[in-house]
Amino acid sequence: MRPRDPERSRAFYRDVLGLAVFREFPGGTVFFLGQGLLEVAAHGGDGSAPGSTSLYMQVRDVRAEFEVLRSRGVEVLREPKIEPWGLHEGWIRDPDGVRIVLVEIPADHPLRRDTRS
Repeated sequence: MRPRDPERSRAFYRDVLGLAVFREFPGGTVFFLGQGLLEVAAHGGDGSAPGSTSLYMQVRDVRAEFEVLRSRGVEVLREPKIEPWGLHEGWIRDPDGVRIVLVEIPADHPLRRDTRS
């Protein structure tokens, strides 16, 4: 990610969302993001976030996460709800307007079951 205000975005992902830091370098921070990484840096872009960009993050309890994030002043785009495909999803926005979808996978959802014979 190449945000307009890198320090504000680093603080958001570190302090508000609580992502752990993988490494830091001059002008940037790389966060752990599940089995991947998220780099927030001050170079390489103009800070424009296309409206079609979304970041999906799996959480254990989406409603509990929303309560915490709301108390931290995060902009809620859509309250968590059960989607037709069975996942619980709610939407927030980062400081540059990137939509972040928090996803909870219920215990009885096929993604949690071993469907191999």
